[in-house]
Amino acid sequence: MDEFDYVVVGAGAAGCVLANRLSEDPGTRVLLLEAGGWDRSPFVRVPKAFSRLMDDPRTAWHYPATIGPDRRETWQRGRMIGGSTSVNGMIWSRGAARDWDALAPLGWGWSTMRQVFQRLEDHPLGPAPHRGVGGPVRLSVATGTDPLAEEMVATGVGLGWRRVDDLDADDDERIGYPTATIHRGRRVSAADAFLHPCRSRPNLTVVVEAVVLRVLVEGGRAVGVRVAHRGREVEHRAAGEVILAAGALATPQLLQVSGIGPADTLRAAGVPVLLDRRRVGAGLREHRSVAMQYRLAGPGGYNARLGSPLGQARAALRWLLTRGGPLALPVLDVAAHVKSRPELDRPDAHLLMAPFSAAPPRPGRALELEREPGVMCLGTVTRPDSEGHLAITDADPRTAPAIVANYLATVHDRRVAVDLFRRMREFFGAGPIAGRVRAETVPGPATRTDEEIVEAAVAHGYCGYHAIGTCAMGPDDDHVVDPRLRVRGVDGLRVVDASVLPVMVAGWTSAPVTALAWRASDLILGRDRG
Repeated sequence: MDEFDYVVVGAGAAGCVLANRLSEDPGTRVLLLEAGGWDRSPFVRVPKAFSRLMDDPRTAWHYPATIGPDRRETWQRGRMIGGSTSVNGMIWSRGAARDWDALAPLGWGWSTMRQVFQRLEDHPLGPAPHRGVGGPVRLSVATGTDPLAEEMVATGVGLGWRRVDDLDADDDERIGYPTATIHRGRRVSAADAFLHPCRSRPNLTVVVEAVVLRVLVEGGRAVGVRVAHRGREVEHRAAGEVILAAGALATPQLLQVSGIGPADTLRAAGVPVLLDRRRVGAGLREHRSVAMQYRLAGPGGYNARLGSPLGQARAALRWLLTRGGPLALPVLDVAAHVKSRPELDRPDAHLLMAPFSAAPPRPGRALELEREPGVMCLGTVTRPDSEGHLAITDADPRTAPAIVANYLATVHDRRVAVDLFRRMREFFGAGPIAGRVRAETVPGPATRTDEEIVEAAVAHGYCGYHAIGTCAMGPDDDHVVDPRLRVRGVDGLRVVDASVLPVMVAGWTSAPVTALAWRASDLILGRDRG
């Protein structure tokens, strides 16, 4: 049995930041535990190889999720050092200032978080009041990636959307190329930015293939964790704190198997109740992307280059020799923030577009492209208020929890999704992109009524992989964590990951979680009184 000052569970975006910053003092002993392995797969470095990583159970956890009656899908999360930042689509989005300001009463407003992003970023566009340079997260903006991408941007401009270099600079209708965690054609994961640079510190211990079975609580205080590691169980003690950074799915699961959660859920799973906390695992919010695809009237885009083994081999050779080409780009090329209805005062939806189209999915296969040329657009309700939930079914955390997504369950979410879908059709009916498309192939022109559009969003859409809220912070005693991210009812236990966010801070979650962990480090070390 070993003792450390801090035991950090999970080596994703938050865990890598915590390990780096908490171990800066050579007198502080830090243990970082990761259930997956090291990030040694060569596909981690290749940006467009994300689908190979996400669909491989060796590099991604596969959680079954219920999305409707007799309808299920798989939610992937990174299963290696770097967590989901080692497998994700690499879009870096700080979130809207007004969304952060909704958290100002809890001490997480934009005036505070803006300064954190400035310290984190090494942005190619240079310093600005909302942007940083010289930080550990190396970023890029790949413009003019393909003629079709440029035509998509021009179409948005024709509809009145402002073309911008930095999509996070303002909160009006805008379109441009997303900022990405890519540097010189290679993925920049949280492990690259924060963990690998400090791995040689003698006071930092990193253990992989270590499944935390439960948090050890004695006398109302978290004193360590019990871990299954390579065929045996061991305990690691924490003199200071146990910090859960396992993500919005694994963290509430770990709390529940440790006896902290809804009492009925725990008893049904055979777990003794330590604290009856009904909100652990509740309040789950997740993005649902409405998918739309078009067949092109002529050649163009990536399908011909990436849709065949020969094309993939050529693209891979180009990437190896130059770190360029389509494999050096983020998951989708163009992004936009738009209003679902013109009378709104700011965007409530976002789009991702790319000059390729996906082939029908095949079980057990990574994302495949169509052979014929096509384009894809994913539209998402930015701030969904539909809530799902997560509950353990067994006392062993190696048994997947029961996840209910509850997509588009509210009037608000359905209305925004339907209005957004119609705006997407308006977009592809406008020039110049309209001159390049021949027909809508997904979901198809027969999808017209509100009910048909919502059904298409569930049947043909995609999970956003942006789950939040399952251990949400709040001002009241019934919230799971307080504004300093400490678990209420247990001393020495803190949660630092997407599960603590009670609201979506627009867009994508990797950057907000990284910033959250950076500030949490200051709170833990007493550098920020909150």
